[in-house]
Amino acid sequence: MKKRTLIFFTAAVLSSVLLARGLTQISNLPTEPVAVDPSTGVTVVAQTIASGLVVPWSLVFDPDGRLFVTERPGRVRVIINDTLLTQPVIDMTGVVAHAGEGGLCGITLDQDFAANHYLYVYHTYREGGLLKNRVVRLIENNNRATIDTVLLAGIPGQSIHDGGQIKVGPDNLLYVTTGDASVPDNAQRLSSLSGKILRMNLDGSAPADNPFPDEAPLVYSYGHRNPQGLAWDSSGQLYETEHGPSGELGARSNDEVNIIYPGVNYGWPNCIGICGDPNYMDPIRLFFPETVPPHGATFYYGDQLPMWTGSFFFGTSGFNFNPAARHIHRLLFDQLGGTTIVEEARLAQDQFRRIRDMIAGSDGFLYFTTSNRDGRATPLAGDDRVIRLRPQ
Repeated sequence: MKKRTLIFFTAAVLSSVLLARGLTQISNLPTEPVAVDPSTGVTVVAQTIASGLVVPWSLVFDPDGRLFVTERPGRVRVIINDTLLTQPVIDMTGVVAHAGEGGLCGITLDQDFAANHYLYVYHTYREGGLLKNRVVRLIENNNRATIDTVLLAGIPGQSIHDGGQIKVGPDNLLYVTTGDASVPDNAQRLSSLSGKILRMNLDGSAPADNPFPDEAPLVYSYGHRNPQGLAWDSSGQLYETEHGPSGELGARSNDEVNIIYPGVNYGWPNCIGICGDPNYMDPIRLFFPETVPPHGATFYYGDQLPMWTGSFFFGTSGFNFNPAARHIHRLLFDQLGGTTIVEEARLAQDQFRRIRDMIAGSDGFLYFTTSNRDGRATPLAGDDRVIRLRPQ
Protein backbone atom coordinates (compact mmCIF):
# COMPACT_ATOMS: atom_id res chain seq x y z
CA MET A 1 0.00 0.00 0.00
CA LYS A 2 2.81 2.39 0.85
CA LYS A 3 4.51 1.68 -2.49
CA ARG A 4 1.30 2.35 -4.44
CA THR A 5 0.71 5.59 -2.50
CA LEU A 6 4.25 6.70 -3.29
CA ILE A 7 3.73 6.02 -6.99
CA PHE A 8 0.50 8.05 -7.03
CA PHE A 9 2.17 10.85 -5.06
CA THR A 10 5.17 10.92 -7.43
CA ALA A 11 2.90 11.00 -10.48
CA ALA A 12 0.86 13.83 -8.98
CA VAL A 13 3.97 15.84 -8.17
CA LEU A 14 5.39 15.29 -11.66
CA SER A 15 2.09 16.35 -13.22
CA SER A 16 2.06 19.49 -11.09
CA VAL A 17 5.62 20.35 -12.13
CA LEU A 18 4.79 19.87 -15.79
CA LEU A 19 1.67 21.99 -15.45
CA ALA A 20 3.65 24.76 -13.77
CA ARG A 21 6.09 24.73 -16.66
CA GLY A 22 3.27 24.50 -19.22
CA LEU A 23 4.74 21.27 -20.61
CA THR A 24 1.85 18.84 -20.16
CA GLN A 25 0.67 17.68 -23.54
CA ILE A 26 -2.88 16.60 -22.81
CA SER A 27 -3.42 13.30 -24.61
CA ASN A 28 -7.11 13.45 -23.72
CA LEU A 29 -7.73 16.06 -26.41
CA PRO A 30 -9.32 14.59 -29.55
CA THR A 31 -6.85 13.70 -32.29
CA GLU A 32 -7.09 13.32 -36.02
CA PRO A 33 -4.50 11.59 -38.19
CA VAL A 34 -2.34 13.65 -40.52
CA ALA A 35 -1.30 12.22 -43.86
CA VAL A 36 1.87 10.14 -43.85
CA ASP A 37 5.09 11.98 -44.65
CA PRO A 38 6.26 10.02 -47.73
CA SER A 39 9.90 10.79 -46.94
CA THR A 40 9.76 9.12 -43.51
CA GLY A 41 6.71 6.87 -43.65
CA VAL A 42 5.55 8.34 -40.34
CA THR A 43 2.01 9.35 -39.44
CA VAL A 44 1.42 12.03 -36.82
CA VAL A 45 -1.79 13.25 -35.26
CA ALA A 46 -3.22 16.72 -34.84
CA GLN A 47 -4.84 18.14 -31.70
CA THR A 48 -6.78 21.40 -31.71
CA ILE A 49 -5.73 23.29 -28.58
CA ALA A 50 -7.66 26.51 -29.32
CA SER A 51 -10.59 27.26 -31.62
CA GLY A 52 -12.88 30.12 -32.57
CA LEU A 53 -9.99 32.53 -33.20
CA VAL A 54 -10.18 35.29 -35.79
CA VAL A 55 -7.30 35.06 -38.30
CA PRO A 56 -4.53 34.07 -35.89
CA TRP A 57 -1.32 35.32 -37.45
CA SER A 58 1.64 34.52 -35.21
CA LEU A 59 2.62 32.30 -32.27
CA VAL A 60 5.31 32.48 -29.59
CA PHE A 61 5.95 30.47 -26.41
CA ASP A 62 7.22 32.08 -23.23
CA PRO A 63 9.69 30.29 -20.91
CA ASP A 64 6.83 28.97 -18.73
CA GLY A 65 5.02 27.36 -21.64
CA ARG A 66 2.31 29.97 -22.18
CA LEU A 67 1.51 30.32 -25.86
CA PHE A 68 0.81 33.86 -27.11
CA VAL A 69 -1.09 34.28 -30.37
CA THR A 70 -2.03 37.39 -32.36
CA GLU A 71 -5.42 37.82 -34.03
CA ARG A 72 -5.16 40.07 -37.07
CA PRO A 73 -8.06 42.38 -36.09
CA GLY A 74 -5.90 43.54 -33.17
CA ARG A 75 -5.92 41.19 -30.19
CA VAL A 76 -3.17 39.25 -28.44
CA ARG A 77 -4.49 36.05 -26.85
CA VAL A 78 -2.83 33.50 -24.58
CA ILE A 79 -3.20 29.72 -24.28
CA ILE A 80 -2.27 28.12 -20.95
CA ASN A 81 -2.20 24.33 -20.64
CA ASP A 82 -4.31 23.95 -23.78
CA THR A 83 -6.91 26.46 -22.59
CA LEU A 84 -7.50 29.70 -24.47
CA LEU A 85 -8.16 32.45 -21.94
CA THR A 86 -11.34 34.37 -22.70
CA GLN A 87 -9.87 37.77 -21.90
CA PRO A 88 -7.31 39.04 -24.43
CA VAL A 89 -3.84 39.85 -23.16
CA ILE A 90 -4.35 43.18 -24.92
CA ASP A 91 -7.05 44.51 -27.25
CA MET A 92 -5.46 46.89 -29.75
CA THR A 93 -8.40 47.06 -32.14
CA GLY A 94 -8.66 50.78 -31.44
CA VAL A 95 -5.20 51.44 -32.91
CA VAL A 96 -4.76 48.55 -35.36
CA ALA A 97 -5.97 49.04 -38.93
CA HIS A 98 -7.33 45.67 -40.00
CA ALA A 99 -7.36 46.33 -43.74
CA GLY A 100 -6.96 43.46 -46.20
CA GLU A 101 -3.72 41.67 -45.32
CA GLY A 102 -2.81 44.34 -42.79
CA GLY A 103 -3.54 44.25 -39.09
CA LEU A 104 -1.85 42.83 -36.02
CA CYS A 105 0.68 40.41 -37.47
CA GLY A 106 3.90 39.12 -35.92
CA ILE A 107 4.74 38.67 -32.25
CA THR A 108 7.97 37.72 -30.50
CA LEU A 109 9.35 38.04 -27.01
CA ASP A 110 12.49 39.36 -25.40
CA GLN A 111 15.19 36.80 -24.58
CA ASP A 112 15.04 38.23 -21.05
CA PHE A 113 11.23 37.93 -20.96
CA ALA A 114 11.26 36.16 -17.59
CA ALA A 115 12.67 39.35 -16.05
CA ASN A 116 11.27 42.21 -18.17
CA HIS A 117 8.09 40.67 -19.75
CA TYR A 118 8.66 42.50 -23.05
CA LEU A 119 6.67 41.39 -26.10
CA TYR A 120 7.24 42.87 -29.56
CA VAL A 121 4.50 43.12 -32.18
CA TYR A 122 4.13 44.39 -35.73
CA HIS A 123 0.88 46.03 -36.78
CA THR A 124 -0.77 48.21 -39.40
CA TYR A 125 -2.19 51.62 -38.46
CA ARG A 126 -3.64 54.70 -40.16
CA GLU A 127 -1.97 58.08 -40.22
CA GLY A 128 -3.12 61.01 -42.33
CA GLY A 129 -5.42 58.74 -44.30
CA LEU A 130 -2.55 56.39 -45.20
CA LEU A 131 -1.88 52.85 -44.08
CA LYS A 132 1.45 52.34 -42.36
CA ASN A 133 3.09 49.68 -40.20
CA ARG A 134 5.04 49.91 -36.98
CA VAL A 135 6.93 47.86 -34.41
CA VAL A 136 5.66 48.21 -30.84
CA ARG A 137 6.96 46.91 -27.53
CA LEU A 138 4.39 45.65 -25.03
CA ILE A 139 4.94 44.90 -21.36
CA GLU A 140 3.03 41.94 -19.93
CA ASN A 141 1.98 41.20 -16.38
CA ASN A 142 -0.21 38.28 -15.27
CA ASN A 143 -1.69 37.67 -18.76
CA ARG A 144 -2.41 41.36 -19.40
CA ALA A 145 -0.30 43.77 -21.43
CA THR A 146 -0.02 47.46 -22.20
CA ILE A 147 1.80 49.38 -24.92
CA ASP A 148 5.20 50.35 -23.57
CA THR A 149 6.79 52.17 -26.51
CA VAL A 150 6.87 52.42 -30.31
CA LEU A 151 10.25 51.25 -31.61
CA LEU A 152 9.75 52.00 -35.30
CA ALA A 153 6.89 53.69 -37.16
CA GLY A 154 6.20 54.86 -40.69
CA ILE A 155 6.86 51.58 -42.50
CA PRO A 156 4.81 51.91 -45.73
CA GLY A 157 1.58 49.92 -45.60
CA GLN A 158 -1.19 48.85 -47.90
CA SER A 159 -4.10 46.43 -47.92
CA ILE A 160 -1.70 43.87 -49.41
CA HIS A 161 2.03 43.12 -49.14
CA ASP A 162 2.65 44.29 -45.57
CA GLY A 163 5.18 41.62 -44.59
CA GLY A 164 4.68 41.48 -40.82
CA GLN A 165 6.94 38.78 -39.43
CA ILE A 166 9.02 39.73 -36.38
CA LYS A 167 11.53 37.55 -34.53
CA VAL A 168 14.33 37.98 -32.01
CA GLY A 169 17.30 36.24 -33.56
CA PRO A 170 20.07 34.21 -31.91
CA ASP A 171 22.15 37.41 -31.82
CA ASN A 172 19.47 38.96 -29.55
CA LEU A 173 18.52 41.47 -32.24
CA LEU A 174 15.06 42.11 -33.68
CA TYR A 175 14.37 41.05 -37.29
CA VAL A 176 11.34 42.46 -39.10
CA THR A 177 9.97 41.67 -42.57
CA THR A 178 8.31 44.39 -44.62
CA GLY A 179 6.41 44.02 -47.90
CA ASP A 180 6.62 46.25 -50.92
CA ALA A 181 3.17 47.72 -50.06
CA SER A 182 2.18 47.47 -53.75
CA VAL A 183 5.07 49.71 -54.90
CA PRO A 184 7.50 47.11 -56.27
CA ASP A 185 10.33 49.52 -57.08
CA ASN A 186 10.62 50.51 -53.41
CA ALA A 187 12.02 47.05 -52.68
CA GLN A 188 15.15 48.12 -54.60
CA ARG A 189 15.43 51.53 -52.93
CA LEU A 190 17.56 51.43 -49.80
CA SER A 191 15.98 54.73 -48.78
CA SER A 192 12.61 52.98 -48.38
CA LEU A 193 11.71 50.58 -45.56
CA SER A 194 9.49 48.62 -48.00
CA GLY A 195 10.45 45.20 -49.32
CA LYS A 196 13.16 44.58 -46.75
CA ILE A 197 14.30 42.51 -43.85
CA LEU A 198 15.16 44.98 -41.11
CA ARG A 199 17.49 44.32 -38.18
CA MET A 200 17.50 46.45 -35.06
CA ASN A 201 18.51 46.52 -31.44
CA LEU A 202 15.75 45.79 -28.97
CA ASP A 203 15.39 49.52 -28.27
CA GLY A 204 14.78 50.23 -31.99
CA SER A 205 18.24 51.63 -32.71
CA ALA A 206 20.44 50.38 -35.54
CA PRO A 207 23.19 47.84 -34.82
CA ALA A 208 26.65 49.08 -35.72
CA ASP A 209 27.37 46.01 -37.86
CA ASN A 210 24.35 46.30 -40.18
CA PRO A 211 25.45 46.28 -43.84
CA PHE A 212 24.38 49.85 -44.78
CA PRO A 213 25.22 51.90 -41.66
CA ASP A 214 25.09 55.28 -43.42
CA GLU A 215 22.62 54.92 -46.28
CA ALA A 216 20.09 52.55 -44.67
CA PRO A 217 21.06 51.78 -41.07
CA LEU A 218 18.16 49.39 -40.34
CA VAL A 219 18.25 47.40 -43.60
CA TYR A 220 19.64 43.88 -43.43
CA SER A 221 18.59 42.61 -46.89
CA TYR A 222 16.46 44.02 -49.70
CA GLY A 223 14.70 43.23 -52.97
CA HIS A 224 11.86 41.35 -51.23
CA ARG A 225 8.24 41.34 -52.41
CA ASN A 226 6.32 40.10 -49.36
CA PRO A 227 8.46 38.11 -46.91
CA GLN A 228 6.37 36.08 -44.47
CA GLY A 229 8.55 33.64 -42.53
CA LEU A 230 11.89 33.82 -40.70
CA ALA A 231 13.76 30.92 -39.10
CA TRP A 232 17.31 30.16 -38.01
CA ASP A 233 18.96 26.76 -38.12
CA SER A 234 21.06 25.59 -35.17
CA SER A 235 24.18 27.19 -36.63
CA GLY A 236 22.49 30.62 -36.59
CA GLN A 237 21.92 30.81 -40.36
CA LEU A 238 18.75 32.70 -41.30
CA TYR A 239 16.22 31.45 -43.86
CA GLU A 240 13.10 33.20 -45.18
CA THR A 241 9.85 32.42 -47.01
CA GLU A 242 8.39 34.88 -49.50
CA HIS A 243 5.29 35.28 -51.63
CA GLY A 244 5.80 35.57 -55.37
CA PRO A 245 3.79 37.80 -57.73
CA SER A 246 0.06 37.37 -58.23
CA GLY A 247 -0.32 39.19 -61.53
CA GLU A 248 1.74 42.35 -61.17
CA LEU A 249 4.38 42.86 -63.87
CA GLY A 250 2.61 40.11 -65.82
CA ALA A 251 4.02 37.42 -63.52
CA ARG A 252 2.54 34.79 -61.23
CA SER A 253 3.74 31.98 -58.95
CA ASN A 254 7.48 32.15 -58.12
CA ASP A 255 7.00 31.70 -54.37
CA GLU A 256 10.37 31.40 -52.67
CA VAL A 257 12.49 30.00 -49.88
CA ASN A 258 15.67 32.05 -49.45
CA ILE A 259 18.84 31.81 -47.44
CA ILE A 260 19.47 35.28 -46.06
CA TYR A 261 22.84 37.01 -46.03
CA PRO A 262 23.44 40.60 -44.86
CA GLY A 263 23.50 43.27 -47.53
CA VAL A 264 22.29 41.00 -50.33
CA ASN A 265 19.74 41.98 -52.98
CA TYR A 266 17.06 39.31 -53.53
CA GLY A 267 15.92 40.74 -56.83
CA TRP A 268 12.30 41.88 -56.65
CA PRO A 269 11.04 43.32 -58.98
CA ASN A 270 14.09 43.32 -61.28
CA CYS A 271 14.59 39.57 -61.04
CA ILE A 272 11.62 37.20 -60.74
CA GLY A 273 12.40 33.57 -60.08
CA ILE A 274 15.84 32.20 -60.90
CA CYS A 275 17.78 34.69 -63.01
CA GLY A 276 21.39 33.61 -62.70
CA ASP A 277 22.31 37.28 -62.40
CA PRO A 278 25.26 37.92 -60.05
CA ASN A 279 23.60 41.15 -58.90
CA TYR A 280 20.80 39.18 -57.22
CA MET A 281 20.51 36.15 -54.96
CA ASP A 282 18.39 33.38 -56.44
CA PRO A 283 15.99 31.42 -54.20
CA ILE A 284 17.10 28.01 -52.92
CA ARG A 285 13.57 26.67 -53.51
CA LEU A 286 11.37 28.19 -56.17
CA PHE A 287 7.75 27.15 -56.66
CA PHE A 288 6.90 27.46 -60.36
CA PRO A 289 4.62 27.04 -62.23
CA GLU A 290 2.60 26.01 -59.16
CA THR A 291 1.61 28.68 -56.62
CA VAL A 292 2.40 27.73 -53.02
CA PRO A 293 2.13 30.91 -50.89
CA PRO A 294 4.49 30.24 -47.92
CA HIS A 295 4.02 31.69 -44.45
CA GLY A 296 5.51 31.31 -40.99
CA ALA A 297 8.55 29.03 -40.77
CA THR A 298 10.53 27.11 -38.18
CA PHE A 299 13.38 24.63 -37.88
CA TYR A 300 12.69 21.56 -35.78
CA TYR A 301 15.21 20.25 -33.21
CA GLY A 302 12.86 18.76 -30.62
CA ASP A 303 12.86 15.29 -29.10
CA GLN A 304 9.24 14.25 -29.77
CA LEU A 305 9.46 13.97 -33.57
CA PRO A 306 13.04 12.75 -34.12
CA MET A 307 12.40 11.70 -37.72
CA TRP A 308 12.17 15.41 -38.54
CA THR A 309 15.26 16.66 -36.70
CA GLY A 310 16.82 19.55 -38.60
CA SER A 311 13.86 19.95 -40.98
CA PHE A 312 12.60 23.35 -42.11
CA PHE A 313 8.80 23.67 -41.93
CA PHE A 314 6.42 26.33 -43.18
CA GLY A 315 2.69 26.70 -43.63
CA THR A 316 1.11 27.49 -46.99
CA SER A 317 -2.15 29.21 -47.89
CA GLY A 318 -3.88 29.54 -51.26
CA PHE A 319 -7.40 29.66 -52.64
CA ASN A 320 -9.92 26.81 -52.92
CA PHE A 321 -9.05 26.25 -56.57
CA ASN A 322 -5.31 25.81 -55.93
CA PRO A 323 -4.51 22.08 -55.51
CA ALA A 324 -0.79 22.68 -54.89
CA ALA A 325 -1.15 24.85 -51.80
CA ARG A 326 -2.85 24.68 -48.38
CA HIS A 327 -0.52 22.25 -46.64
CA ILE A 328 2.50 22.01 -44.34
CA HIS A 329 5.73 21.96 -46.33
CA ARG A 330 8.90 20.27 -45.08
CA LEU A 331 12.45 20.67 -46.41
CA LEU A 332 15.68 19.10 -45.19
CA PHE A 333 18.96 20.65 -46.27
CA ASP A 334 22.19 18.73 -46.77
CA GLN A 335 24.01 20.53 -43.94
CA LEU A 336 23.75 23.42 -41.50
CA GLY A 337 23.63 26.62 -43.51
CA GLY A 338 22.95 24.47 -46.55
CA THR A 339 21.16 25.28 -49.80
CA THR A 340 20.81 21.78 -51.26
CA ILE A 341 17.51 20.09 -50.48
CA VAL A 342 17.85 16.37 -49.73
CA GLU A 343 14.28 15.69 -48.53
CA GLU A 344 10.99 17.38 -49.34
CA ALA A 345 7.44 16.52 -48.33
CA ARG A 346 3.92 17.92 -48.11
CA LEU A 347 1.80 17.11 -45.07
CA ALA A 348 -1.90 17.60 -44.36
CA GLN A 349 -2.69 18.57 -47.94
CA ASP A 350 -5.91 20.62 -47.75
CA GLN A 351 -6.76 18.96 -44.42
CA PHE A 352 -6.78 22.25 -42.51
CA ARG A 353 -6.95 24.55 -45.57
CA ARG A 354 -4.97 27.78 -45.18
CA ILE A 355 -2.06 27.46 -42.73
CA ARG A 356 -0.47 30.65 -41.46
CA ASP A 357 2.24 30.29 -38.81
CA MET A 358 4.35 27.36 -37.67
CA ILE A 359 6.60 27.13 -34.63
CA ALA A 360 8.46 24.43 -32.75
CA GLY A 361 7.26 24.35 -29.15
CA SER A 362 9.51 24.13 -26.13
CA ASP A 363 7.72 20.84 -25.38
CA GLY A 364 9.14 19.20 -28.51
CA PHE A 365 5.97 19.35 -30.63
CA LEU A 366 5.06 21.46 -33.67
CA TYR A 367 2.28 24.06 -33.61
CA PHE A 368 0.50 25.91 -36.40
CA THR A 369 -2.44 28.22 -36.99
CA THR A 370 -5.18 28.10 -39.59
CA SER A 371 -6.21 31.21 -41.48
CA ASN A 372 -9.63 30.40 -42.90
CA ARG A 373 -11.59 33.39 -41.59
CA ASP A 374 -9.69 35.96 -43.63
CA GLY A 375 -12.15 35.95 -46.52
CA ARG A 376 -10.05 33.73 -48.78
CA ALA A 377 -11.36 30.32 -47.77
CA THR A 378 -14.47 28.57 -46.53
CA PRO A 379 -13.97 28.11 -42.77
CA LEU A 380 -14.09 24.66 -41.24
CA ALA A 381 -15.88 23.91 -37.98
CA GLY A 382 -14.04 25.56 -35.10
CA ASP A 383 -11.95 27.88 -37.27
CA ASP A 384 -9.70 29.49 -36.82
CA ARG A 385 -7.56 27.17 -34.75
CA VAL A 386 -4.21 26.59 -33.10
CA ILE A 387 -3.18 22.97 -33.71
CA ARG A 388 -0.48 20.74 -32.28
CA LEU A 389 1.32 18.00 -34.24
CA ARG A 390 2.43 15.07 -32.05
CA PRO A 391 3.35 11.41 -32.52
CA GLN A 392 0.52 8.98 -33.14
